[in-house]
Amino acid sequence: MVTFQVSRVETTPFDGQKPGTSGLRKKVKVFVQPHYLQNFVQSTFYSLSAEKVQGATLVVSGDGRYFSKDAIQIIIKMAAANGVRRVWVGQNGLLSTPAVSGVIRERVGHDGSKATGAFILTASHNPGGPHEDFGIKYNMENGGPAPEAITDKIFENTKTIKEYLIAENLPDVDIAAIGVTSFMGPEGQFDVEVFDSASDYVKLMKSIFDFQVIRKLLSSPNFTFCYDALHGVAGAYANRIFVEELGAQESSLLNCTPKEDFGGGHPDPNLTYAKELVARMGLGKSNPQDEPPEFGAAADGDADRNMVLGKRFFVTPSDSVAIIAANAVEAIPYFSGGLKGVARSMPTSAALDVVAKHLNLKFFEVPTGWKFFGNLMDAGLCSVCGEESFGTGSDHIREKDGIWAVLAWLSILAHKNKENINGGKLVSVEDIVRQHWATYGRHYYTRYDYENVDSGAAKELMANLVKLQSSLAEVNQIVKEVRSDVSNVVHADEFEYKDPVDGSISKHQGIRYLFEDGSRLVFRLSGTGSEGATIRLYIEQYEKDPSKTGRDSQDALAPLVDVALKVSKMEKFTGRSAPTVIT
Repeated sequence: MVTFQVSRVETTPFDGQKPGTSGLRKKVKVFVQPHYLQNFVQSTFYSLSAEKVQGATLVVSGDGRYFSKDAIQIIIKMAAANGVRRVWVGQNGLLSTPAVSGVIRERVGHDGSKATGAFILTASHNPGGPHEDFGIKYNMENGGPAPEAITDKIFENTKTIKEYLIAENLPDVDIAAIGVTSFMGPEGQFDVEVFDSASDYVKLMKSIFDFQVIRKLLSSPNFTFCYDALHGVAGAYANRIFVEELGAQESSLLNCTPKEDFGGGHPDPNLTYAKELVARMGLGKSNPQDEPPEFGAAADGDADRNMVLGKRFFVTPSDSVAIIAANAVEAIPYFSGGLKGVARSMPTSAALDVVAKHLNLKFFEVPTGWKFFGNLMDAGLCSVCGEESFGTGSDHIREKDGIWAVLAWLSILAHKNKENINGGKLVSVEDIVRQHWATYGRHYYTRYDYENVDSGAAKELMANLVKLQSSLAEVNQIVKEVRSDVSNVVHADEFEYKDPVDGSISKHQGIRYLFEDGSRLVFRLSGTGSEGATIRLYIEQYEKDPSKTGRDSQDALAPLVDVALKVSKMEKFTGRSAPTVIT
């Protein structure tokens, strides 16, 4: 057994950004600077209570993006030096973010050990490669992202750190080979266990969904299916779940080999970046050569986000979570006893609110950030939740879960088609969505993203929107000058949330303009990019009249879009005449 020594390496603080629930994200060139990653990891160890480090079990894995393999070896050496007892690593360093959450919550080691936390190496839906993005975040013993109290401590520690501990003479561990490697250090034995990336997650999914029912759907001659992992970590699960367990054709999997640079693409599952899937589903600019599949889905880099498509039909994430909630009890065994409650992020459309009211469910509107859902779930208040940024999930873990959402949709399709699975016309994705609109009304919805905007200009735009809220008369004058057919603004504020579980208050969570007819404009600055600022503009209009729910979304929203751009002075502040992405 190899023996290692602990080295204390002098370092200086870096000018860091405060890590949020999505962690610390920067360009690779920043992370590879001497001591940069080490400072963050040591600052995290300093922020945790002793029992979460000394003698503890930690998970270290991620989406496989460039620099992950080097980072894993560094974190293993630092964990050993800080007194961690064992580190669990997914084979080849691959674990999706939802799988990490599940491993923390469910996995029991051969010696009875349980994980108390995890370093997840991902920049989510951001591109990967030597000149692109890398990220790291810490998840707690409940499987969810570190709360603000911990991320604040990490940030403070990064500003004062003077040294970090590392076992420099510890040899690199072969993370391609499943098995346990043991070492001996000053405080005793230290183990690194490399385990199969998919097994625990597959077991968890089989405990939630009826795989036999879904398998019948996928084997039906008139049901076709397509899944695009965008060369992210979802590829490590796609073959096992969809082909081996559920009987889908291997040809139904697109881009399911995980790559360090995501094949040169942008691993963000939306209509702009999932080009190959969008074309195959008949939603591209040219008609596909073959008849599009009945169902298509895509994942992002770390497989926590999802996009759901029907044949020539896009399902908005806001509609998706509402439809899952409306059908969960009937279609998904895990929820057969009923839903505890539902929740959405504030910018997400109010489609879920209408379902909650109709089904008499507890409902919560929270700021953007999965930790807010986690608090509700830990308190037993929420079963299904979602956000408009292609994130959907449930209380089986404490992260959003892209493959879970796909299996939820397949379960709903299987339930709706149980009588005609072997013949007759299938109930399609589009049929399910249109029936939902007929029952609950439709929330026309779109999001405009202005990426890499000058940070100063973005802050000025937001400050001007806040200032404007003090005079609704002035706002409504602007509205009527732009479009007389848009109703009046009746309320405007900055969204603030008091957590019903821990009483914490989150301020400045987005600027809202609420209209008399239930329409909304929401403006937020997003922290998920690694450079500049991203301004997100959310535009929503509710339509109850069933004869008016079939309009093209962009046509229906055009008047509100005009108003939003004029009220915000978007082009004046940003210099942009069009958004980077429209979803």
